Amino acid sequence: MNYLKSEPFSIKGHPELDERWVQNLIADDPAILGLGDLELRDRERRQPRAGRLDLLLQDTETDRRYEVEIQLGATDESHIIRTIEYWDIEKKRYPQYEHVAVIVAEDITIRFLNVIALFNGTLPLIALQMRALRVGDSITLVFTRVMDELERGLIDDDEDAEAAPATRAYWEQRETGETLALADRVLKSACELDPELKPKYGRSSIVLEKNGRSYSFVRITPRKEYLLLKVKLPDTDEFRQTIQGAELDLWKYGRKHYDIRLRKDDLESKAEAVQKLLRHAYEYRRDHD
Repeated sequence: MNYLKSEPFSIKGHPELDERWVQNLIADDPAILGLGDLELRDRERRQPRAGRLDLLLQDTETDRRYEVEIQLGATDESHIIRTIEYWDIEKKRYPQYEHVAVIVAEDITIRFLNVIALFNGTLPLIALQMRALRVGDSITLVFTRVMDELERGLIDDDEDAEAAPATRAYWEQRETGETLALADRVLKSACELDPELKPKYGRSSIVLEKNGRSYSFVRITPRKEYLLLKVKLPDTDEFRQTIQGAELDLWKYGRKHYDIRLRKDDLESKAEAVQKLLRHAYEYRRDHD
């Protein structure tokens, strides 16, 4: 094993590299930020009367969105305000998603870290310090999370199960009794496709995992009036005919998935169509892994 010493440098002062170069790297591989399995939704996204958002990223499992602003050199007041403003605009335009503001800067000073911490009490905010390093003839970027979004506590300490990682009990407390029971039936049908599949409970939805890793071909969100079923499949005539033929309530076709609303009586009369969609989604996920 050969050891190569790295040499830090500033992108802001580099004669050839700039913010667009950083933006391109993140857009090509959002995973380098260390925020999970993200995909690019948009870049240089125009905001009404407020400029352009550098990057809009989305979690492929939860539909959580990250509004990312990049700053070369040290962060400043305008950078913080711009990041929060874009987060707020996107949150109001698309309230069906969770939104997180992300500040990326080469230098996040103690002073501005303290300022950011004040905002972090009222909105989900992540600060990433970006370091550029030369290693031999190559260049690499290292992103360090210097501030994470605040986990808000509850007034009653006896209720802090809700602040812990999501479990089935978390959903039981959300007054989704009938639709949670419906979710259990859908999960059981999905797990029958593969004995290694198990439910994975998140705070915004329920997916599946296999051998400890996400294996999401369907995402389930129990709500008070209905169960939102997101079935990940390409939009084809065959699948639409299955949905329409069974008179399933297709809300919309989102990004790579059908959004179907199920009610408590639907699985009695439409179980075969639901199982068929689940099987196709499982096979599509398996064959395209």
